[in-house]
This record gives sequence, structure tokens and C-alpha cells, in this order.
Amino acid sequence: MYYQRTLAQEIGAVGIGLHSGRQVRIVLKPAPVDHGIVFHRVDGKRTVVIEAHADRVVNTSFATTIGRDGAHIGTVEHLLAALYGMGIDNLLVEVHGDEVPIMDGSAGPFVFLIKSAGIRRQAAPKKFIVIREPVRVVDGEKEAVLEPHDRLQISCRIRFSHPLINIQDFDFSFSDISFERLVSRARTFGFLREVEVLKANNLARGGSLDNAVVLDDFGVVNPDGLRFADEFVRHKVLDCLGDISLLGMPVIGRLRAVCTGHALNHRLVQALRERPCAWEVVVPGAVSARPARNVDAVRPAMVPVPQAAG
Repeated sequence: MYYQRTLAQEIGAVGIGLHSGRQVRIVLKPAPVDHGIVFHRVDGKRTVVIEAHADRVVNTSFATTIGRDGAHIGTVEHLLAALYGMGIDNLLVEVHGDEVPIMDGSAGPFVFLIKSAGIRRQAAPKKFIVIREPVRVVDGEKEAVLEPHDRLQISCRIRFSHPLINIQDFDFSFSDISFERLVSRARTFGFLREVEVLKANNLARGGSLDNAVVLDDFGVVNPDGLRFADEFVRHKVLDCLGDISLLGMPVIGRLRAVCTGHALNHRLVQALRERPCAWEVVVPGAVSARPARNVDAVRPAMVPVPQAAG
């Protein structure tokens, strides 16, 4: 069986919002079975509940932003990727600000928080979205496809007219261990000329070499260089995980992403939800509503979590 997970205890952090440039505090709190990932946008005495779900996406420009009742939380994708990557199903996330802090530009610091708090296995099985038929969205040369597979597999390609990037491909077979080692530390990136334009438009005000890989016309500006030779495409895989997590359940299928961004990722999620014949919710070990498919043959790429001490 594959069980739902939450944190063993509450944990918090403080950081800078990438676009606002303001200090933000977040608190990650354990939540009960079937709670899901839910954000609380805290603003003084007002708290707005915003579920981490595709229905709550209000903007996909430069980041994924969710919102409700006039309140919003931006740049949620790196935290969501960390929660997805570490198999956290149920969590309450307090955000004291309008943006999740950028930390170092990757999901690595959030993975550290999750592991520091500890992971607690819960007494209920996970639910998975199993892809039965291909779903595809296209925008010019950009393409995103979800298709049947026996585990979550992501094949990503990026293309930039820059000597350090050009074309990069990365094939990723998901597990929490492979996520932590191969994807979680890949940082967001941008081009120096674009950063200057963003800041002139009151965006990326908190951006710095401490929380992003910045490229000039020839190479990386950051004095410490890259964490991986192909860090750029690995970060795109990270973004894909954060965006598809807004389906609300882990996915079993193959994602092919060509030059995608948050907007096209969200369109793919919407397209899948609009085609219920293309997917099925499966609980491992349960009897499938579709007798032609043996659910026990589905092997989610998840590593069982050991029982917490005590």
C-alpha cells in the first residue's frame, strides 16, 4: 500500500519574495487525512483559505499564482514541487504575505524544511490520477502532452538562443529520492537584459544572484557557476512538477514537455480535467471501476516512508 503523508511537526521559515522584494514568513503545519495542500493567506486579522488546486490559479505570468476572494499568493510552484517530490499529501501552509519566498531559487530549501520537520505516514491510502489516453496542448513550437505510462516519467526539452543552453533535454523517472538528488536543487534562471526590464516594471524586485541563475550574452554571471551542467532544463522539470501538482493528486503517466512554461503547463492541467475519459482516480489495491484494467499492475514510483520514531 501507498499511504498518505503529512509532516511530523510544524516548521517555519522567512525569506524574500522574488517579485515583491518584501520579507515573507511561511509556516508548514501537519494536516489530517484527505485535507490536501491548502494555503492560508494571512494579512493582519484576515485569513483567506486558498486550496492548491487548478481552480484557484489566477495568473501564470513569470510564476504560478493562486487566489481567492481578492487575495492571492504568488510563486507557489517551487514549494508545491517540493511537496509533490517528497510525497506530502496533506498540509496547511500559512503565508504571511502575497508570495511564497523564493529562498535560493530552487525547491532545495523546502525539501530541507520538510526533512527537518519529519514525514509522518497516515492511516489512509493515497489516490493517484492514472492517465488512460493522451492529452495534448500546443502553442506554436511549445508542446505539453500527458500520456499513459506505468509511473511518472517526465521528458523535457528547452531551447534558448544562448551559447550555454541552446537545446537541453532531460528524462526524469520520478521517485522522492531521484527528485531530491536530481531536480530539487536546480534554480530558476533568467537573462540579465530581461531582469533589468522586469525590475523597471516593479517585478523581480527581490531577485539577486543569491536566488537565481543569471546569464549575460555569453555565460553565467553567478560567481559560483552552475550546480548541474544542464541546470536550466532540470529547473523546468521542477516547474512542471509544481504545476501538475495542482491536479490535487500524484500522477501516473508520461509528461512530454517541449519549451513549456507555467501558462502551457496550466493549460495541460485544464485540458486533462476537461477530458474525464482520459484519466481515472486509482487507489492501489482497490478494485478498478474499469474491469479491463488491473489496478494492481500500476506501480507508482514512490518510496515507502518508514514509521516515525515514537
